[in-house]
Amino acid sequence: MKKYCLAVDLVNDPVMIAEYEQYHKKARPEIEKSILDAGITQMEIYRIGERLFMIMETEDDFSFENKAQMDAANAQVQEWEQLMWKYQKALPSAKPGEKWVLMDKIFALKE
Repeated sequence: MKKYCLAVDLVNDPVMIAEYEQYHKKARPEIEKSILDAGITQMEIYRIGERLFMIMETEDDFSFENKAQMDAANAQVQEWEQLMWKYQKALPSAKPGEKWVLMDKIFALKE
């Protein structure tokens, strides 16, 4: 198992943040399937203010490149991503076009 943490910001608008959270109360089945099919075994998203943190646990052979290829070939995932981008905004340190940014692990109580 591998674990990844990623971050993205939300548009600073309370109504839009509430809408975003509503979409995530029960994710669309086709989106959940695409996540599982990519080798992600657990995913959690946390929010503080307008910052989101995602924690993903994956199978050992998971790769972001493979997930990106699978997503690009899935019209339902592309539709979802376009919808979510309405609510999200890139972190100040993100590269052009980059959404969720992989965080560096700097501490672990136990390895």
